[in-house]
Amino acid sequence: QVQLVESGGGLVQAGGSLRLSCAASGIIISFNAMGWYRQGPGQQRELVASITAGGSIRYADSVKGRFTISRDNAKNTVYLQMNSLKPEDTAVYYCSTTRRLLDYWGQGTQVTVSS
Repeated sequence: QVQLVESGGGLVQAGGSLRLSCAASGIIISFNAMGWYRQGPGQQRELVASITAGGSIRYADSVKGRFTISRDNAKNTVYLQMNSLKPEDTAVYYCSTTRRLLDYWGQGTQVTVSS
């Protein structure tokens, strides 16, 4: 059974930083593509950053240069380092992966950036 548990969200002032963690069980993250998504108030869920099994990384244009996705294979955990946060980054952030054609999502962690 695949489980993804996010943590690290919170309230931060604009310009601040947060690091989100996604602890995975039931999968080996180094063998799977992992993604961070977010859904702001009244908005559709969007891909923020992703890392493939081979280590290829992509970012949404809106976060390039500010966010960094990484993984610790020993801890089976994916991270999202978020710097220079802006009020428009306010959203619930979700970790996700796909295994055997099924999508798995964590419960989400709230990030609120005050101006």
